[in-house]
Amino acid sequence: MANQEYIKKNSDLVWDIANLLRGPYLPAQYRRVMIPFTVLRRLDCVLEADIDKVKAEYEKLKAQNKYENAVIEKMINRKFKLQFHNVSGFTFAKLLGDADNLASNLLKYIAGFSTRAREILEKFRFDQEIERLEEANRLFQVFQKIAGVDFHPNQISNLDMGYIFEDLVRRFNEQANQEAGDHFTPREVVKLIVNLLFTGEEQIYRASKLIRIYDPACGTGGILSESEKEIIEQNPSANVELFGQEYNPESYAICGSDLMIKGEEAENIVFGDTLGTGISREDRADGDGHPDKRFDYMAANPPFGVEWKPEKDYVTNEHEKFGFKGRFGPGLPRINDGALLFLLHMMSKMQNPPAQYPLHRQGEEASNGSRIAIVFNGSPLFTGDAGSGESNIRRYIIENDMLEAVVALPDQLFYNTGINTYIWIVTNRKSDGSKDQVGRGPDRRGKVQLINGTEFAWKMKKSLGINAKKSVKAPQKPTPTNLTISVCSPRFMPPLSMTKHAA
Repeated sequence: MANQEYIKKNSDLVWDIANLLRGPYLPAQYRRVMIPFTVLRRLDCVLEADIDKVKAEYEKLKAQNKYENAVIEKMINRKFKLQFHNVSGFTFAKLLGDADNLASNLLKYIAGFSTRAREILEKFRFDQEIERLEEANRLFQVFQKIAGVDFHPNQISNLDMGYIFEDLVRRFNEQANQEAGDHFTPREVVKLIVNLLFTGEEQIYRASKLIRIYDPACGTGGILSESEKEIIEQNPSANVELFGQEYNPESYAICGSDLMIKGEEAENIVFGDTLGTGISREDRADGDGHPDKRFDYMAANPPFGVEWKPEKDYVTNEHEKFGFKGRFGPGLPRINDGALLFLLHMMSKMQNPPAQYPLHRQGEEASNGSRIAIVFNGSPLFTGDAGSGESNIRRYIIENDMLEAVVALPDQLFYNTGINTYIWIVTNRKSDGSKDQVGRGPDRRGKVQLINGTEFAWKMKKSLGINAKKSVKAPQKPTPTNLTISVCSPRFMPPLSMTKHAA
């Protein structure tokens, strides 16, 4: 990690403040306080300069009795060129000035955020922690310290702030002896996913091109942020829209907060179970949170080896009732690993490719088609005999010539697990070697590229977690000594064992 020391230094600022919680909180509980405080401090740094003007404008519009709250919020955002705002009049500096009323004023400060920002922040359930901190006589001490940390975007870039979030989540979760890998993807893996996803995609370099990117298990938003960064660095005029869904409240709150800060549409990040449970609640989506959307690019690192029993009835009903008109037509994997369900979900959200592609859907307006990058463990590759759900899904993907490549990654890349992992590249518009509106590439029809990248890494000087001991090497021209590439015809493809050279 190029900025590892810089990231660690800033992360340590928050980590050291957490020591003030010792006693009233167990170390495993520190994150309940420190992650929300980090986000709030970041938002405060963004809004502080105009806080008094925003409050005055809000009170003026409210006094006119002409507009509903939703309209007032839009008017304020438009006038001050903000994606969100706070009408409480408080800043961290002002809150410190009234120590006796810090708890009540801090709650007013959080309640003063505009609706979408407040809904995201509420997922932290921070009001409970404020009360607990006040009772333990720790609130002022912790608040005073966090207020002294400068998290302004002019000091810490959005990308580096993402690293800080990532490092804090990992460190706090390790204290709780939890699987930190459930919450985020290491940034080195994120960059590799993004590079693979956009390789040969000339359309991302077109001026003012609208590009929609989706992650159905977005966590803290690392893949979405890095995808946008990669495109904007190459094409500053590109119009990138990010979409995602996440069911972990804390991760959702972090992702939503980060998008708000960067001026993205936080409404495009949906809270709820992507697969669906059949249990509807007002505060979340159940199932597909973007039912009418199709996307240019999709990428995800869904949970590894997680049972989908809570979603079983809902998903099975959709499979049986709608078949290929729903999301899960090709089949259902065994109950102890639902990762393939996320790929099927993503495939259902592919845009219609141009008419010259075999997977073009007649009677539907043609678009550019879609490309997917998804991280799996070995289960989706190897599990399931012929006729099983996993086998039927693989068969559907291969017979429809949608699998473009499988990349075997080095082990010990992910926090708290040393399992072998793979990146699948799936598309409904495999290149035929000619130039089209998407780009030009080699003829990939009827072929699957198998890339053995298991040795394409180095050991880190210091582990970033219990088992995250390796980092993917920086992009460079591969040589035969460190990279094995095989191209196979699916008709004659051997078992997908990435430890052998299959020709």
